[in-house]
Amino acid sequence: MFKRKIYDELIQWKEKSNGSTALMIEGARRIGKSTIVEAFAANAYDDYLLIDFSVADKAVVNNFENIGNLNEFFRNLALLTGKRLKEKNSLIIFDEVQFCPKARQSIKQLVKDGRYDYIETGSLISISENVKDILIPSEEDCIKMFPMDFEEFLWAIGNNVYADEIRNAFESRKSLGDAAHRKIMQAFRTYMAVGGMPQAVQNYVDGKDYYTIDRTKKNILKLYSNDLKKHDDLYDDNAGIIFKTLPAQLSNRNSVFHMSEVNENARLRNCKSAIDFLSESMIVNICTNVTKPEVGLELYKDISRFKMFMGDTGLLISHILQTGKSNADKLYRSLIIDDLGINQGMVFENAVAQMLMAGGHELYYHEFSYRPENSTIEKNYEIDFLLVKGKRLSPVEVKSSSYRSHKSFDYFKDKYQLKMNERYIIYTKDLEYKDDIMYIPVYMAMCL
Repeated sequence: MFKRKIYDELIQWKEKSNGSTALMIEGARRIGKSTIVEAFAANAYDDYLLIDFSVADKAVVNNFENIGNLNEFFRNLALLTGKRLKEKNSLIIFDEVQFCPKARQSIKQLVKDGRYDYIETGSLISISENVKDILIPSEEDCIKMFPMDFEEFLWAIGNNVYADEIRNAFESRKSLGDAAHRKIMQAFRTYMAVGGMPQAVQNYVDGKDYYTIDRTKKNILKLYSNDLKKHDDLYDDNAGIIFKTLPAQLSNRNSVFHMSEVNENARLRNCKSAIDFLSESMIVNICTNVTKPEVGLELYKDISRFKMFMGDTGLLISHILQTGKSNADKLYRSLIIDDLGINQGMVFENAVAQMLMAGGHELYYHEFSYRPENSTIEKNYEIDFLLVKGKRLSPVEVKSSSYRSHKSFDYFKDKYQLKMNERYIIYTKDLEYKDDIMYIPVYMAMCL
């Protein structure tokens, strides 16, 4: 099992909750939810029971009809699973709980009963069909889990130094130096290529070639596509088609989502449920336009204008590179040494979006018009990401090179006259503070 940051959150939940709440861990499939929870259960409890509702026997599911009589429920559960738990320091895991909404609803009674602790894992837990007939228990703490971030990737490959050095440089506003920057940048490019899905990372750690790593990721993409197809068949929806267009969407100017890429007759009102499904599945990250750059960004969302990023950049690479065995290694290695003939801008922007989400940020961007002095023409500009830090805004712009132009920053500042926190340009060179702007290497987005 790889070291994951969420493990510390599990420890904190156990200590603070002391049995008063269950814990729900929400995340996309194949990101390692079950693995980390089972490892936690083995280390932190005397015993545990895992019920995987994606494959659970029907009798186990039907047993939740007996939740009104907990003695009978637990007697049956022991018979059906062949396991009897000690009370007070044992954990019951409801894995893939979206397949059994009644189990989720039963959390209220089970927590109140107090015999065991409970952790639930799932994806699509808020989708209407998974909650329409149940009351969501108030005795449920929820946290979101994401693919492995860059620091977790570094831990996986045995590097416990780079992340601390990155943070120290960011906090002190000091460059790392050319030699250190080049090494970390190469590691980050490798991370983008491999991605943060634990199976792919395990392939890399085991010394597998990039063809094998790519095949693992494509199997995950196929799993996602099958999930989306089931949804589309059931609701006559377009989630699968939208997902297929994601690389094309990101290659558009400014990466703004164009309904025309779905089909010529597609309209937002017809695709909103599909987009919501993709977002709820956490296999994509949605970045929404805001009409005003104010601290309360949520109040100014324009849901008709948005960008859609892949939840894991490594999966995006495999989505883009539909290639065979003959040149998979070559293409991946080209990405790592910065010599690949694809739009690297969308790959870098996707990686930054992924890091911001993992860091707890909601994703927003801002489009605005501005007429510079000595010009008769008003032009359109964009701030790639807007963050709220310390009750002030921090604009962020992402570049896939060492390019330092910041017209959009300057015009943004002139137009709105805002009191801002730091302004960040994310690029491929070492850290530098200049012109009241923090230029930070892309891997340093983990510090924002």
